Amino acid sequence: MVQYNFKKMTVVPCGKDFIDIILSRTQRQTPTVVHKGYAINRLRQFYMRKVKYTQTNFHEKLSTIIDEFPRLDDIHPFYGDLLHVLYNKDHYKLALGQINTARNLVSKIAKDYVRLLKYGDSLYRCKSLKVAALGRMCTVIKRIGPSLAYLEQIRQHMARLPSIDPNTRTILICGYPNVGKSSFINKITRADVDVQPYAFTTKSLFVGHTDYKYLRYQVIDTPGILDRPFEDRNIIEMCSITALAHLRAAVLFFLDISGSCGYSIAQQAALFHSIKSLFMNKPLIIVCNKTDLQPLEGISEEDMKLVTEMKAEAMKTVIGQGGEATNDDGVLLTMSTLTEEGVISVKNAACERLLNQRVELKMKSKKINDCLNRFHVAMPKPRDQKERPPCIPHAVLEAKAKQAAEKKKRTTEKDLENENGGAGVYSASLKKNYILANDEWKEDIMPEILDGHNVFDFVDPDILNRLEELDREEGYTQAEETDDFEMDGMELTPEEQKALAEIRQKKSFLIQQHRIKKSTAESRPTVPRKFDKDREFTSKRMGRQLSTLGIDPAMAINRARSRSVSRRGRKRERSLDKGDTDGAGVVDMDDSSQKSKALDKARKSVKNRNKNARRGEADRVIPNLKPKHLFSGKRSNGKTQRR
Repeated sequence: MVQYNFKKMTVVPCGKDFIDIILSRTQRQTPTVVHKGYAINRLRQFYMRKVKYTQTNFHEKLSTIIDEFPRLDDIHPFYGDLLHVLYNKDHYKLALGQINTARNLVSKIAKDYVRLLKYGDSLYRCKSLKVAALGRMCTVIKRIGPSLAYLEQIRQHMARLPSIDPNTRTILICGYPNVGKSSFINKITRADVDVQPYAFTTKSLFVGHTDYKYLRYQVIDTPGILDRPFEDRNIIEMCSITALAHLRAAVLFFLDISGSCGYSIAQQAALFHSIKSLFMNKPLIIVCNKTDLQPLEGISEEDMKLVTEMKAEAMKTVIGQGGEATNDDGVLLTMSTLTEEGVISVKNAACERLLNQRVELKMKSKKINDCLNRFHVAMPKPRDQKERPPCIPHAVLEAKAKQAAEKKKRTTEKDLENENGGAGVYSASLKKNYILANDEWKEDIMPEILDGHNVFDFVDPDILNRLEELDREEGYTQAEETDDFEMDGMELTPEEQKALAEIRQKKSFLIQQHRIKKSTAESRPTVPRKFDKDREFTSKRMGRQLSTLGIDPAMAINRARSRSVSRRGRKRERSLDKGDTDGAGVVDMDDSSQKSKALDKARKSVKNRNKNARRGEADRVIPNLKPKHLFSGKRSNGKTQRR
C-alpha cells in the first residue's frame, strides 16, 4: 500500500540562501591555504577541487528537490488531480523543469571550467577561472529563484494536507454548504472540524477515523458544493469533486429537509442529479438531516416526490452491487446531529454497505480462486430428529449458582444512607463492627463516671504495675542524665536547709556572672544609674568586695572618681568632626535602639564618599580616564583587545 507523506519533504531554500549554503560549505570543507611557490599541478588540483566540490553540492541539493516532490503522472489519480486543482499542474511541472535544467547547466559549467583549469599556467589564472566558475553557477541559481520560492510555498501547503489513503475503507460526506456535514464527522470521529452557522466554513478536506466491527474506517468531510456549471466552480468545490471522482468510498449525500441551510430541497435535488454520475459503482446513502426542526413526514408532497426520485437513483447503486430492488434498507435514512438521533445508525449502515461491496469485489477477483483451493468450509447437517441438549454436570451448575449468589450486590453505607433519609439525616454507626462476646452490647452507652471513679482508669487491669515500671524507668533515666549530686531538702535539718539554699543561690549567681562576662560588649546589658534603685553598683560596695579579697581598694576608687565628670563644672566645648574617632567623642546610649540608629546614620554619612572611592572628605583626586599612551597614535596590526 502506497503511503503519501508530504510532511517529510525537505525545505526548499530561496536563491540567496541556496548560494550562501553551498559556498559556505565549500569554504569549510575544502583547503583554504595556497601559495604561489607551489608547483603548478598542485595549484591546478587545489582550484579544480573547489569547482568540483561546489558542483557536487549544487547537484545533490537540486536532485533532492526534484526527487522529493511527487510526479503527478506516477502518484494516485486522486492526489494528481488534487495537486492540479490547488497548484496548477502546468506551473508545477514548469518549476520542476527549471530546477532540472539548472542542475544540468551547473554540471556543464563545472565540466568546462575543470577542462580550462587543466591548462592554467599560474596561480592568478587558476584563481580567476575558479572565481568565474563559481560565479556562473551562482548566476544560474539566482535565475531560478522565483521557481524555488514557488516550490517552497507548494511544499508548505502540501505539508498541511491531510494524510488520505486512497485505497483504504473510506466514507465520503458531500452536499450543499451548511447542511450538517462537519457536525456529523465530529460526532462519529475524534476530528475537530470548525462548525459555524454560515456557508463554506469548511474550505478544504478534513479526515477523521472511526471503528466498525474491529475495522478502521476513514471519514472525509468535503467542502460544500453549489449547483452550477463545472467550469464555474471554485477551488474549494473542486476539492470535493476530485474526492468524489477518484476515491472508492461509500458516499453520504446530506439533505437538509428543514431548509435552514438557505437552500430548498429542490435546489439540493438539482445538485444531486447534476453530480450523480460521480456516484456510479459506489454505495450511496441519502441522509435527511435536521429532523429535529422538520420531520421527514411533515414536508410537502412536491418535496417528498423529489426525495423519492433521489431514493430511486440511490437504489440503482444497490442493484449494481448485486442487491435486490425491493431491499431499500440503508438507502434513505434520517437523523439529527443536534440530538444525535440516528447518527450511529447512519454510520453503521454506511460501513456495512461499504464492507459488503469490498467483500463482493474481492470475491469476483482472480485471487479468490487461489484462496478457495486452500480451505474447505464444513456445514454440519442433522442426522435425525432426536434432541440432544448440552449435558452440564450437576457440580458445575451448583458452582455457577453459588458464584451468582456471591455476585449479588452487597449493601454499602451509601445504600443505607439513601434508605434512611439521605445525607444529613442518616448517621453511620461506628459501633456495628465491634468484636464483642454478645452483639447486643454494641449499641450500649458506656458511662464515663461510675461510683465516683473514672471508668477509663479501670479498663486495663495491669495499669498499676505498668505505672510502677514507668516510674522506675524514669528514675533510672534521670540518674544517668544528671552529673551533679542533688540533695533532697526534706531530709535535712533547718540549719542545713538554710545553708543549702545559700549554696544554690551562690551557684546561680556565679552562673549568671559567668554568662555576663562571656557575652560580647555589644550584647552586654548596660544598667544606667537611674535604674540602679538598690544602689548595688557603688564604689563603697566595690571597696568592700576588694577588701574581702585582700586587695587595697584605694587606687581603684580614686580612679573611678577621677573618671566621673561633674555636670556643674563642665564648660561648653566645640563639637567634634564627623570623622573624629577620638574616644572623647563617644556618647553613651540609653538603649540598643539608639545605638543602632546612630550606627545607621554613621554609615549613611559616608555612603556617597565610598561610592566615589574617596579616601576621605579631602580626597579631590580626579583620575585620568583616557591615558594618552593608550588612545593616541596609529593602530598597528595585531591584537586590539585592550582598546
